[in-house]
Amino acid sequence: MNSPHTPVRALPLYRRHRLRSAALAATVAALLLGSAGRAPAAPAPAGSPTGSPAAAPVAADCPGALAGKARCYTGQDGNGAHYALAVPVRWNGSLVVHAHGGPDLGDASDPARSTEDLERWAVMVQEGYAWAGSSYRRGGYGTRMAAADTESVRRVFTDRFGKPGRTYLHGQSWGGNVAAKVAETYGTKPGAYDGVLLTNGVLGGGSRGYDYRVDLRVVYQYYCGNHPRPTEPQYPLWQGLRPDSTMTSAGLSARLRECTGFDSDPAARTALQQRNLDDILAVTGIPERSLESHLRFATFTFRDIVSTRLEGRNPFSNRGVRYTGSHDDRALNAGVERFSADPAARRDLSWDSDLTGRVSLPVLTLHAIDDPTAFVEHEAAYRDTLRGAGREHRLVQSFTRESEHSGLSSAEYANSIAALDRWARGGHRPTARSLADSCAAFDRTYGTGCFYDPGFRPSPYASRVLPRPGGLGWPAMTAGQERAWSRIDGVGIAP
Repeated sequence: MNSPHTPVRALPLYRRHRLRSAALAATVAALLLGSAGRAPAAPAPAGSPTGSPAAAPVAADCPGALAGKARCYTGQDGNGAHYALAVPVRWNGSLVVHAHGGPDLGDASDPARSTEDLERWAVMVQEGYAWAGSSYRRGGYGTRMAAADTESVRRVFTDRFGKPGRTYLHGQSWGGNVAAKVAETYGTKPGAYDGVLLTNGVLGGGSRGYDYRVDLRVVYQYYCGNHPRPTEPQYPLWQGLRPDSTMTSAGLSARLRECTGFDSDPAARTALQQRNLDDILAVTGIPERSLESHLRFATFTFRDIVSTRLEGRNPFSNRGVRYTGSHDDRALNAGVERFSADPAARRDLSWDSDLTGRVSLPVLTLHAIDDPTAFVEHEAAYRDTLRGAGREHRLVQSFTRESEHSGLSSAEYANSIAALDRWARGGHRPTARSLADSCAAFDRTYGTGCFYDPGFRPSPYASRVLPRPGGLGWPAMTAGQERAWSRIDGVGIAP
């Protein structure tokens, strides 16, 4: 990363797009302020990059936090992805395109997801930005699919309301992976996007970003032996769960409780439960408070990735990994299940979700240091990815002394999007210190606190997640590999 004392020349790309004329802005404002009910008829949007034309968005109720402050709309794009849009009454002319986390599981697009996210990140609209978010065309894993649906909702907004003065991407959690993929895939198109904000992002990509959950899956089974039980049909643990299993989240929690007493008072646990819990946490490095959610992912989302998206092929490996921290590491390493990835399956997961680092936009990240879900070391992986692609000068990272994953301080979100806007408009590249200093002004409005730690730097990804042989270099997928793999018929994960 560039030193804060080194002058950074503004890049021409950031200056490429100017604000619309005052006359056009007035016309759009008049349209918005005069449309008390259903939006006036407009040409149908062109749809997503691969979809068919979609119906125009229709007026909808805004979340309570935006009542009287914005006009809200919902609809479905040409691929069937539900979306939500919001335009402030006092619109600043710019747009935030949001990529949601997850991935949620299910066959269909969930219309509630985009409206719930609008409510969660209402701060963007309260700051004057229009907002557009897609629910994606289906549940389940598929980073490029989600990226295409995110680009689609940008086009829906532009077709309905005209080209914004600036357009910014925002991705949270897995949505950080999605937004980063949007930036690499569609961000080179002139005028499409002007900057990227990634918050608590899963930025290690799919081929390495879930290795600690692979480790959890096998270490849990070594100690607990109940997932599956000896009396149940057996399957390789890289499947997460056998395809025809009827296990529910509640059933999985019951097995975890049986083995570790994870949600019990420590005094109520048996000695074996406590030892099992201690060993699992020590070996995997997963916080106790998020153990259940990580095991759910390593069960149900792994099944989706393997059985549904990769046709039963294995993209995961733990061959050559040595587990440490238990009361008996020798027995653990001798007894834990081992497997190697199918090279084609690993390639397909990598092509779908790994990042090349070749971004041409300013990228600002915000990450809670004690994020229990997307460990802060994901930021080190992303920094090394951009460095490996020669694009580290595009990146500014900031960190906060928070311990949540799904939401950070509203003042910090407002501060971050304002800093990104200044960077994109005028080349004023922020620093960790300037972000910490500018947050107080926004906290006077939101009162949610500013928790920046300007001196923090995350340790390497391999310090938190046990690397696989050959897995220390970044990017995990080079631009050359991406080009070569893209010529393979059927590569990746189907939309």
